[in-house]
Amino acid sequence: MVINLSMVKDGCWADVKKDIAAVREATKGHILKVIIECCLLTDEEKVKLCEIVSECKADFIKTSTGFSKGGATREDVALMRANCPAEVKVKAAGGISSLQDAEDFIALGADRLGTSRIVKLAIAMEKEEE
Repeated sequence: MVINLSMVKDGCWADVKKDIAAVREATKGHILKVIIECCLLTDEEKVKLCEIVSECKADFIKTSTGFSKGGATREDVALMRANCPAEVKVKAAGGISSLQDAEDFIALGADRLGTSRIVKLAIAMEKEEE
């Protein structure tokens, strides 16, 4: 799910929590990733969302859809990992374009990567080695 950005920007935190909790209830037994679209948020909003996503027992908190004005940043991944308990996994997505990016995000605490560019890069590298 993608958070309701309007509710976040209006500071309607109880409504944000209610929205995420309703999706968690409807998805019991399935993995729930909550996409917070970091590039549109302040650090304070990101920290508050880490708290809410964790309280709602989502499986993942994800940096971005990859379709907004920016993707994952090293700073965002580090902030999310520092503000979510270990049972909430961090997924970095959007803008991961090299193997070095992937290594950096994993070192900073990302548990999963959205890496369509890296898949293409790895295939190209494999073909060069043949």
